[in-house]
Amino acid sequence: MVELVQASFAPANVLATGLLIFVMLYWVIVIVGLLDMSSLDVEVETDIDGEGIGAVAWLNSALAFFNLGRIPLMFFLSFFALPFWFLSLGVNELLGTHDSWLGFTFILPLAVVCLFVAKLLTWPFVKLFSVMEKEQAPKTTVIGQVCTIMLPANATQIGQAAVQTNGSPLLLNVKTTQGHLVKKGETALVIDYLPENQLYLIEPYESL
Repeated sequence: MVELVQASFAPANVLATGLLIFVMLYWVIVIVGLLDMSSLDVEVETDIDGEGIGAVAWLNSALAFFNLGRIPLMFFLSFFALPFWFLSLGVNELLGTHDSWLGFTFILPLAVVCLFVAKLLTWPFVKLFSVMEKEQAPKTTVIGQVCTIMLPANATQIGQAAVQTNGSPLLLNVKTTQGHLVKKGETALVIDYLPENQLYLIEPYESL
């Protein structure tokens, strides 16, 4: 046990160990009720301009490939952290590189491998979260309502918008009609729901 702790906090493994501890603490806090399940959805904000749209679209495609956006970020991170820690300890123990600079060179390759492992492990949950989202999302009641942009969106990049309700604001995944771009803080009008993509179609809106 002492050897495992020492190996876990060796320089080459401390990043993987820290990530695993973070994930474990998160779930403990969720279990005891200090956080609710909605906190699984962590937003990653990306500021873009006209020249950056292509790069952001590529990034969104890469994230979608690894199921991010289809399942909550913290859920994915949980399936990434454990194999990352296990492989980090195993490889460095096998090669004797716990305290060597060579151990640091394994961090990125192991992280890439674990991204694919996490993609495989989370794949069965993609459909589950998709069904849950369909059951919870009021698809037609928000059409015609004004929303506030939380994350930028255009015709190709998916953003996020909030619609005010009697309770907490309703967060929607959105994209705009062709030729439009909406930025954080702007208002838009929800004009349609796209069931094939589970997205809401919006267009810029300015109140009089």
